[in-house]
Amino acid sequence: MNSNALPYALGAILLGAVGIWFHDFALQWQPVPAGFPLRTQFAIVTGLLLILGGGETLSGKFARAGAVLLMCIYGLWVVILHGPILVAKPADLGTWNGVAEIVFMTIGAVALYGGAGGVRGNLANAVCIAAGFCALVFGATHFKYAQFTATMVPAWIPPNQIFWAYATGVAHLVAGLSLVSGIRSRMGATLLAVMMALFVLLVHVPRVYASPGEQLEWIMLGVALSLSGSAWLIRKHATS
Repeated sequence: MNSNALPYALGAILLGAVGIWFHDFALQWQPVPAGFPLRTQFAIVTGLLLILGGGETLSGKFARAGAVLLMCIYGLWVVILHGPILVAKPADLGTWNGVAEIVFMTIGAVALYGGAGGVRGNLANAVCIAAGFCALVFGATHFKYAQFTATMVPAWIPPNQIFWAYATGVAHLVAGLSLVSGIRSRMGATLLAVMMALFVLLVHVPRVYASPGEQLEWIMLGVALSLSGSAWLIRKHATS
């Protein structure tokens, strides 16, 4: 079993299972129009493919095949679904953040593919730089939408919610600059991986527990798992 890919694989499997259970796509992360022909059927097929890709990434023998499958799925989300929205709203940071999340998940698949095949060099550099730009978008979003970000922070964590909205924004920016510049890139990727894993444990797992019937909460948990898993896989390509 490929333990390095476990969080990433679980994220894909969860997103697939949620799609099948709710007979729907992943809401704003997979913005398929409501009138799309055979929409429910395509949502279920997509869910099955996500489960297949996630399962394959956990195996040693089929890990690269699973990475390619997930790379194609997430890549299509970016180009076909988010691309037109980005063209329509090129100045909207929230739109860029949505694109950056799916791009980051795609980069996770690229990192997994390269790691499983022992590929380094230019691919490793491209993975880190692309991930760094995504992290910069995440950080900028935390600052622009600080009040909303603060609502996601559990109220019991001291000193207060708005502090952590800005603090995590700074952490994203620092990590992004590290990955783009190549200076302490492994440390930057590690910071992202740890921070995103804490988001899963402290934010999204409790929210799912509190609202187990809410599709949105399950999707956010799946996305958060995929992002944290991607960061861990990207870390393997950071050499400085």
